[in-house]
Amino acid sequence: MVEKRTKADRLERRTEQLGKRVDRHPDEIEKKPSTLAPKSDEPTVLIPMEQQIQQRAYELYEQRGRTDGDDLDDWLQSEREIKGGRAKAATA
Repeated sequence: MVEKRTKADRLERRTEQLGKRVDRHPDEIEKKPSTLAPKSDEPTVLIPMEQQIQQRAYELYEQRGRTDGDDLDDWLQSEREIKGGRAKAATA
């Protein structure tokens, strides 16, 4: 028969898991970029994701010759590009 875990058991297990994280060597810890902006000498300005998508969708609209009727496609493509870029940056 399976024993039901008590709150104390769960807390003890969680404490052990956190202790294992602290004991890891700094080289073992994944390093995540602090920002997703490209490195340059200019000050970093973080732009909200929705605004980035909007800007990219407008670029696609202009590249297509400003023809109407593909606004949703432009938005979805720019969303994939922006979110895909963030996912790649997070795994790098």
